[in-house]
Amino acid sequence: MPNLAQYHPQIVHFVVALLTVGVVLRIISLAGRPKFVNPMAATLLLLGTGATVLAVKSGTDAHGPVERIPGTRDLVVEHEESGEKTRNWFLGVAALELVALALGRDATRARYARLVHVGSAVVGLLGTAELVHGAGHGGELVYNYAGGPGLRSGNPQDVERLLLAGLYNQSRIDRREGRRAESAALVNEMAKRFPNDVDVRFLRVESLLLDSKDYAAALVAADSISVPEGNARLRSRQATLKADIYLAQGKRDSARAVLAPVVAAFPTNARLKAKLDSIK
Repeated sequence: MPNLAQYHPQIVHFVVALLTVGVVLRIISLAGRPKFVNPMAATLLLLGTGATVLAVKSGTDAHGPVERIPGTRDLVVEHEESGEKTRNWFLGVAALELVALALGRDATRARYARLVHVGSAVVGLLGTAELVHGAGHGGELVYNYAGGPGLRSGNPQDVERLLLAGLYNQSRIDRREGRRAESAALVNEMAKRFPNDVDVRFLRVESLLLDSKDYAAALVAADSISVPEGNARLRSRQATLKADIYLAQGKRDSARAVLAPVVAAFPTNARLKAKLDSIK
């Protein structure tokens, strides 16, 4: 079977959707009405069980790079074990559903199918509890430990974007907690690694203003960024930063002079207009 690591996110979403809805419909079907719920539940549960087999295979294919991230190994193992338990619970559900289908074909034994459906619902609930448990660990691996980037596409740029996000978020935390030098160092690392990224260049201007308080260098850095005349977002960003630099220097006239032509160019920008009004 081919390596399915890159498809793990898609497959597990099908598993969660198909099995959760399937179990709910199976419980509803025990009331006997409406009639269409019974075959629908069976279909979803059988499809979902097949998806669990693929989910376990794709998760096994993906686990290597993730468990090598420091601090993730135990969580990866627990996630894998939970996925295997979920698969096994629903293989049992699938077996019961097939038995019920076979019983339903024989009029003399059809009454026993409902008892089998009760068993399927009970086992399905147990499997769903394990599914929720395992899904929680999967979400933790992706969102708390950044275990996903680079796995789906194999593109190194995914990891670069992860690095950029980490540098950005940590710099914000450091600044908020008063660690200005550490914040500046992280922003400088961003600028070093992503020198052509306009947003990163603006972040460096902001860092020179807020972290280093090097107003002259901040102004030079802001002026060095070439912004298209028609790009409202970037022109507003540049003008706002330059205005803040001038205000930090006590140059209110210069701040107004920077903002005024941009406000005139983009009169619907309420935030920029409010900024200009605040320093009149």
